[in-house]
Amino acid sequence: MSTSDYGARFLPKESIAGILADFQPGKKVRVAGRVMSRRDMGKSTFSDLKDEGGRIQTYAKKDVLGEENYKAFKGLNLGDIIGIEGELFLSKTGEKTIKIEKYERLSKIVQTLPEKWHGLKDIEIRYRRRYVDLIVNDDVRATFKKRSRIVSEIRKFLDGRGFMEVETPMMQPLAGGARAKPFVTHHHALHTDLYLRVAPELYLKRLLVGGFEKVYEINRNFRNEGVSVRHNPEFTMMELYQAYADYSDMMNITEELVSHLVKMLYGTEEIPYGDRTLNFKTPWKRVSFYGALQEATGMDFRTVNVREAAKKLRVEFSDTMEDVDILDEIFGEKVEKELWDPTFVIDYPTVMTPLAKAKSDDPDLVYRFELFIARMEVANAFSELNDPVIQRQRLEDQRELIGEEKEIDDDFLMALEYAMPPAGGLGIGIDRLVMLLTNQPSIRDVILFPQLKPLKKAEEEPLAAENELA
Repeated sequence: MSTSDYGARFLPKESIAGILADFQPGKKVRVAGRVMSRRDMGKSTFSDLKDEGGRIQTYAKKDVLGEENYKAFKGLNLGDIIGIEGELFLSKTGEKTIKIEKYERLSKIVQTLPEKWHGLKDIEIRYRRRYVDLIVNDDVRATFKKRSRIVSEIRKFLDGRGFMEVETPMMQPLAGGARAKPFVTHHHALHTDLYLRVAPELYLKRLLVGGFEKVYEINRNFRNEGVSVRHNPEFTMMELYQAYADYSDMMNITEELVSHLVKMLYGTEEIPYGDRTLNFKTPWKRVSFYGALQEATGMDFRTVNVREAAKKLRVEFSDTMEDVDILDEIFGEKVEKELWDPTFVIDYPTVMTPLAKAKSDDPDLVYRFELFIARMEVANAFSELNDPVIQRQRLEDQRELIGEEKEIDDDFLMALEYAMPPAGGLGIGIDRLVMLLTNQPSIRDVILFPQLKPLKKAEEEPLAAENELA
């Protein structure tokens, strides 16, 4: 048995979960994991070993290991990683146990794990030291396993419907596809600034021009904006585009996909979220943007002065904000906060959505929906605008409206001149969707390493001092 504090290769033959599921007394096993507790009883020691999927009791005996090895075993620290070989048996109390015949210390812990009963409760420290959070909080680890399963199932769902997964640039010469403040970087070899993408939309549409009819991408977007329980500057989106479809087809896909995920995880159409129950029974509710505003406020926002209405409704706004942004703020305050069960908000103002096709019977509105669940926007979809002349005019109007030096993507407009088929496009925020499906209150609870405000090293305390935090 190795006496090194940092061992080498040790491939387990079984997992702890597998052993517990098919427990056979007398069977020889080889497992590895982290020592999570120890109970010394003189010439024998019980301890708990934990791997990624489970936890099991182990039994070390001086007569079996020998005096020197047993003494070294008793010297293990809580949190050390060890590999063991042994035989399965039931203890006198009937607990499934591994009798250790050989062991190796594979990695020595230098820090101290949080105290057993209090655990790691401080939320800020949990996010900053996620590795410790994952060690001591099984429910956190379970959440991220569910996230992985959800993303995998989304891919399976789309692949099964003929969509092809693609990859588009993360660094782009122009920040297009969404109205958001980008992160800027510089490519020294090319002597040019590049932008971390705010959305993949314009590149995915180029693929429709090129002849791919069903494409999707699951990847990161970056927006140099605020951080909150619903916003992280680096976030995961699924965007898909289907040629010859429209936003009604995107509604159907959204309902089918999300309902499938709900039933996969819960086996029912109702799921808990906080102290409420969300009902995913289809078809989901549909309300118009202006209709929902009028119902909530008693005002017709197609005719009223938006700034005066905001003042009357006590919705805060700055003098530099455009009317379209104030309107969005009013919607967020008066409508969005009341949308709990899945609701499609349709028929948005054209001025809000320059990349969507205008409604044939009302050009001031576009074929667009946003899906709201639990007071959060979860998905956004259009019937995609494919007229290059109108698209250029819309983008120029937007640039004039927002008063910023925003370049227009002429290459995208050229692509439209090669003819893009009519299409439906859909974007789903994976992080927010996972929040809902795992009953988590903050986006930071579903991102392994969320963005946090920087801390000065002098302000950081050793992890050992965090045991008393509750």
